Amino acid sequence: MKTTQLMILGALLGATALAGAQDKPKRGGGFPPEIIEKFDADKDGKLSKEEREAARAAHEKEFDKDGDGKLNDEEKKAMREDREKKMIARFDKDGDGKLSDEEKKAIPARPDRGARKDKGDKPAGQ
Repeated sequence: MKTTQLMILGALLGATALAGAQDKPKRGGGFPPEIIEKFDADKDGKLSKEEREAARAAHEKEFDKDGDGKLNDEEKKAMREDREKKMIARFDKDGDGKLSDEEKKAIPARPDRGARKDKGDKPAGQ
């Protein structure tokens, strides 16, 4: 009797774990799907360190207005503002122009930076 109960319990736990795993979206390390699609060279659904570097280099090149291969303070500011604008557009579910604590929880941690630090109920960077 105990063996049967343990087998049933094990089967239920296994089924629950399997169902939960199927609900999880394909991990991309917090990057938007269009970035993953463009830079995921090995098509494993996530960005490796090399793929992240390629994405970062392409993004920085977009903001390197003087073409010197590095970002000055003004170019860094423009890139930061663009990133913040995109983050708000992507995660601001109530449309108020800022990220609430609840909305911030939906932002995946970046694999190259570890856990995010919430900064209150303000737009990113303020």
